[in-house]
Amino acid sequence: MDNASRVRIWVNMLAKRHTWSSTMHAGAQADALIAGFHAGGDAAVGAWMCWPNHSALRGGPVSRRLTDSERSKPSRRGLIAKMSWKKDEDTDELGALMNLDHSAVLQEARMFNQTPIRPRQSRLLLAKILFLLYRGDSMSTNEATNLFFSITKLFQCNDMSLRQMVYLTIRELSTISEDVIMVTSSLMQDMQPKSEITYRANAIRALCKIVDPSMLSGIERFIKSAIVEKSPAIASAALVSALHLFNDAKDVVRRWGNEANEALNGKALSQGPSFFGRSSSTNQVVSTSNIVQYHAMGLLYAIRQHDRMAVLKLVQTFSGQHKSGGSSWMGGSGATLRSNMAHVLLIRYAVRVMESDASLAPQLHTLLEEWIRHRSDMVSLEAARAVCQLQGASGKQLTSAVNALQVFLCSPRPTVRFAAIRTLNALARTQPEAVQPCNVDMEGLITDSNRSVATFAITTLLKTGNEASVDRLMKQMQGFMAEISDEFKAIVAEAVRSLCRKFPAKHGVFLAFLASVLRDEGGFEFKRSAIEAIVDLAKHVPECKEAALAHLCEFIEDCEFTKLSVRVLHFLGEEGPQTARPTMYIRHIYNRVVLENAVVRAAAVNALAKFGASAAADAALQQSVRVLLRRCLDDREDEVRDRAAWALRMTGDGAMRGKYVRDDSTFALAVLERKLVEYCANPAAAAAGSFSFEGIPRISRAQEEEMRDRARVETMDAVLTGSAISAPSKQAGGGGGGGDASAPGTPAAGGAAGGFVDAFEQQAQYAAKLNAIPELAAFGAQPLVSSCAAADLTEAETEYVVRCIKHVYAGHVVFQFDVTNTIPEQVMEQVEVVMEPEDGGSGLEPVVVVPIPELRCNEPGSAYVAFERTDPASFPTAAFGCTLKFVVKECDPATGEPMEGDDGFDDEYSLEAADLGAGDYMLATYIPDSHSVWEALGTAGEVVEVFALAAFGSIEACVASVAALLGMCPLEGALTPKSKAAHQAVFTGKWMGAAKTVARTRMTYQKGAGVTMELAVRSEDPGVSELVVAAVA
Repeated sequence: MDNASRVRIWVNMLAKRHTWSSTMHAGAQADALIAGFHAGGDAAVGAWMCWPNHSALRGGPVSRRLTDSERSKPSRRGLIAKMSWKKDEDTDELGALMNLDHSAVLQEARMFNQTPIRPRQSRLLLAKILFLLYRGDSMSTNEATNLFFSITKLFQCNDMSLRQMVYLTIRELSTISEDVIMVTSSLMQDMQPKSEITYRANAIRALCKIVDPSMLSGIERFIKSAIVEKSPAIASAALVSALHLFNDAKDVVRRWGNEANEALNGKALSQGPSFFGRSSSTNQVVSTSNIVQYHAMGLLYAIRQHDRMAVLKLVQTFSGQHKSGGSSWMGGSGATLRSNMAHVLLIRYAVRVMESDASLAPQLHTLLEEWIRHRSDMVSLEAARAVCQLQGASGKQLTSAVNALQVFLCSPRPTVRFAAIRTLNALARTQPEAVQPCNVDMEGLITDSNRSVATFAITTLLKTGNEASVDRLMKQMQGFMAEISDEFKAIVAEAVRSLCRKFPAKHGVFLAFLASVLRDEGGFEFKRSAIEAIVDLAKHVPECKEAALAHLCEFIEDCEFTKLSVRVLHFLGEEGPQTARPTMYIRHIYNRVVLENAVVRAAAVNALAKFGASAAADAALQQSVRVLLRRCLDDREDEVRDRAAWALRMTGDGAMRGKYVRDDSTFALAVLERKLVEYCANPAAAAAGSFSFEGIPRISRAQEEEMRDRARVETMDAVLTGSAISAPSKQAGGGGGGGDASAPGTPAAGGAAGGFVDAFEQQAQYAAKLNAIPELAAFGAQPLVSSCAAADLTEAETEYVVRCIKHVYAGHVVFQFDVTNTIPEQVMEQVEVVMEPEDGGSGLEPVVVVPIPELRCNEPGSAYVAFERTDPASFPTAAFGCTLKFVVKECDPATGEPMEGDDGFDDEYSLEAADLGAGDYMLATYIPDSHSVWEALGTAGEVVEVFALAAFGSIEACVASVAALLGMCPLEGALTPKSKAAHQAVFTGKWMGAAKTVARTRMTYQKGAGVTMELAVRSEDPGVSELVVAAVA
């Protein structure tokens, strides 16, 4: 008997037992399960086995235990076992399924137009159509439309299992068919309250998939009724459909908040009948899964996510249920939350509230500690994970979370052990001392049968252990490297990389381990991680540099990955010339020119050029390199020949060597890539001239390395936490903008190069936004000089939240005010900011005011005020008093629509002052070789001033404040003093994007006297030096 026959028997048996009506309320995954059964063979078994927690479904919604007689029948389990095909036996049958002919299936679809309807044949044909769609076959719009309307004729048949397949198929075809709205009447009929539960739930999902958002109000009452339905199948279908609709129809879905809240607070229902049985009532399917609460919680948060107080109230409502009796924490109602998955969502929402309002952190942390002791492992693990990921959590706060995770390490369930050890591994990266109490338990997991758990255990021990335990742990890790996947091998390599800096004395052990894993089989990501670990070791441990370079030379002799070969060749070109025997590496590099592909050959030519241009190269070495480069002139690839010709020219010219090879700066590659894409996509720009490097920021090699490390850490965080990392929104740094070889913004404390380049990207977005406003578009004829960091003009808890961003053009200054209305009962119209200089005359003339036409609750908008500099040669600074003026109208909180007949009234709100300082005219720019530039500027334009800054209690606070005032780019180490008593810092920038400016500071600190600072400024424009010094005065 072939697989197709087995599946037919399986389907008929389930149909006779009316199984479809009780199983399909589980949603789209259940629909896919039926499609798999009809598809046959591997698709049937795979659909069942890949269903999340499929074993739990047997005891889940509408479930019952099998009787002894039913358990003795071999039909169900026997058929599944028989369908577990073997490749060598069923290859032909699977091939027939995989080789379905697109045209033949469409021809066969004529069956849908025949009468009478044949349910079984129609189900099998629908399964074939779904298989084609899931396989990725494309259908033309005409084919899909004809097929769609042929399938709708099957609504005339009341066969339950056929109707299930019809729902699923029309949902898949709706995205590529035309006029799909015509099927609305059939779906509306199935959505009636007296319809079968299976009909109603699936009709809701299908209709919400095909309905146009503008027509959603026509079916709104059906959805709202379904959300509060007693049947979990119908309620979940409506809630999930609402979540899908939310992005396209926010205003309509927001009106369903009361129904979602009612579903969230609904009472639990008692246990229902069997999974394979049928409900005694067509209008109620009983469930103990409480999945409705999970979906309702998600929808309610989507509706209220921008209202911080509403989210806080949601957390308060369910915060007291862990206590026996009494009111909940912070006065919440203590409503019962029975769904563990909903509880997990509540924990995540509580953490977001803590991140947005630090004043609530202590109370919410107490609540998280209560949740850590929850009876459900899922909830307890999520709470412990949340505490471990809190920024700035103290050791005392981490104790309860670590203790709970330590208990989970001994769980008999591998999934629980894995979740616990992965959380501890992520915590050990930042606070290894907090994880050390778990070392004994983690030692026992090294031999765990689950190699993923063992990998995390040993890498965590490497982070928390001491130098004496390194040898033993590395030996144990070497033993099971062949048994784990490449993903976990990469994690091991990253752990070894971090240890290289922690225990530099053990570099021999680390290097031997990394070299051995490079010789093993593995994928690109694993090998890349090992290469980067060796590179990091060579950079930070000079004693092992030559040994590390030797291992890298050995690796590229037989490397199957072009990108890794290029990476190694680049590193050899950077570090090889500084070693005692550079000729040893030249031989390996030139071998790549002879043996490798064009990309690797071009990289090898660049590496040879760096050896010839090195300051440490003697005449004999330079001549040898030039001989090798001449041989490359005969290469068959243009790229290789061009690079060789350039290298020969460069190595023979001392000035070019200093400009191209010894330069310590480079372009920010992300920005350069974006500019090149824009240039290539704009034919007019290409016709106007060659690509210009104006506006591309330059960064130091150290900053580039810092950015690379930051990206690597974020990637590893995503792996260790099991989810993608969402970086917080970035704002442009103070005082920077477009211009020649420059980037906007002053990096945050710590000298993060990533913030420096991110600010440039932010400014590009600002420039595009400003150019799109007709009143401000004329300013865009000249480049935007700088965009400053956002400054808060109100407290975060006030009813109106306002932030100010300053944009400086060649002749204008634009103030952007981002306004948020947090009052649900009112809508604001004609919102504008009135600015008055506090000193009476600022040298700025107001020219444009752009108000916000309408501002609804939690929908931020931007108002603009533009000033023109009356004297182009002057750069005025001033403090502006700001007042927010607007018209207030009452509105419906559910919809945000103003009340009819309400003309509103004028109102105003006082804001904090907005300051325009000298640093706002400065373009933060990295200037390579700042010492030479300082000397070249000379003393003619130098201004020196000494300041007594008694208000600062440390050099760190002083240098951070000075960096913000100057609006300049801090060079390496400027923001991270190594001494508490004295510090020197250098800042570079371009005044108005043109005049190079360098500032040097020398600071000393004495307890009781504060900081004494000497500031010296040199600029190409002598007047600029005085303005910069005045910014600090």
